[in-house]
Amino acid sequence: MKRIVLFIVFSTIFLYSYAARIAKVDTVGIRSVDVTFHNADTIHYGATLTLPDGQRRSPAIVIISGSYPQDRDGMMAGHPVYKQIAEYLSHRGYAVLRVDDRGVGGTNGVYDKCTTEDFAKDAIAAVEYLKTRPDIKHKAIGILGHSEGGASGSIAASRCKDIKFFISAAGLMTDGLNSVIQQNYDIVHTTPQLTDYDKARYDSINKIMFHLCYKYADADSATLSSALWKAYDEWTAVDTARFAHDFPGKFDHFRFPIYSFALTATSPWYRFFIRYNPERYLSKVNIPVLAINGTKDVMVNYKQNLGNVRRYLTHDKDVTTVPIEGVNHLLLPCETGIQQEYMSIKAPVSEKALSTIYEWLHKRFR
Repeated sequence: MKRIVLFIVFSTIFLYSYAARIAKVDTVGIRSVDVTFHNADTIHYGATLTLPDGQRRSPAIVIISGSYPQDRDGMMAGHPVYKQIAEYLSHRGYAVLRVDDRGVGGTNGVYDKCTTEDFAKDAIAAVEYLKTRPDIKHKAIGILGHSEGGASGSIAASRCKDIKFFISAAGLMTDGLNSVIQQNYDIVHTTPQLTDYDKARYDSINKIMFHLCYKYADADSATLSSALWKAYDEWTAVDTARFAHDFPGKFDHFRFPIYSFALTATSPWYRFFIRYNPERYLSKVNIPVLAINGTKDVMVNYKQNLGNVRRYLTHDKDVTTVPIEGVNHLLLPCETGIQQEYMSIKAPVSEKALSTIYEWLHKRFR
C-alpha cells in the first residue's frame, strides 16, 4: 500500500522448495494483445492480455494494482512490476490481464473520486471480461492483488463466485486504521536521518491523527478537518514547550504536514480506507489463497499481514502464506526496503517471489 500520510510522503508459513525442478521448467512463447472492455456503469478499460502460445484455453489471472493511479505495466520507481509478473507467468502457461487504472492510459473515469471498493468492482469487471473469451478456462480465473490490491481483491473475492483463486502479493490484509499506524511506524523507524527524539514525536502525532480520522470518517469534511486542526494545535503547544525545555535555545526542525494531511483525510478514498475491515470480506472467501510478503517491506508489514490471512480466512482448506526474504514492497530484492532505495535497485522482480507464485499455481492447474 503506497497511500501513507507521513512527514516524507503520502505514502504457519507454508514454503515450497521446488527451486531446482522449477528452474528447469520449459517455458513457452507468449503473445500480448491490447484489449478493451466495459463495466456495468460508464467505465471502459484499456488493458493488455498476455497469452501462452500453443494452448487452446489457459487459466487466467487479473492483476489488481495498488494505491495511486498506475498504468497497466505497474511502472513504479522505474520498475514495470506488473508486466514482469505477467510475462513470467504467461511464459509458464497462464494468461494474465493487467489493466490501466481509472483515468490512466486507455481507461476513463476519475481516480481521485474512487475508493478501494470501486477498485474491487473494476477487478470483477475484468473477470467478467475474461469469461467472454474462448481462449480462457472460465473455471480457472483468479486474481492477484498487489499492495492495496490485496484489499480490493479481498472485497472482490468475497462477492464474485467466478473468482476461483486469490493471490495476495505484498497485499494489504490488515484493517485500515492499524495498517496506517503500522506503516508509518515502520517508515519512521527505518529512516536513518531521524533522531530517536523525533521518531517518538512522529509516532505520537501520527496516532492522534489516524484515530481522529477513524472517529470522524462519517462526519462532513469541515467537521473532520476542524477536529484534525484542533488536535494538532493542542499537540503542538505541548510538544513545543517540551522541546524548548529539553533543548533550550535550539531551533526545532520538526514539521508535520497538517495541511496536506487534512486535505487527504477528507477524501472519499481515505474515509473508506480508514474504516476498512478485511475480516468482513475474507471471512466469506472460500477459495484457494496464496499470500506472499517481503520481509523488508516497510509499506505492508509482512508479519502483521500474513498473520491476518490465517486469522481471517476461516475455511483454512487451501491457504498458503510465504514470507520472501530480503524483498521490498515492489517485490524487488533490496537492502533496506525504504522507498528512497527503489530507484537505485537494478534487479527485476524477485525470482523467489515469482517462482513461489508459479509453484503454487502449478500444483493446482498443472
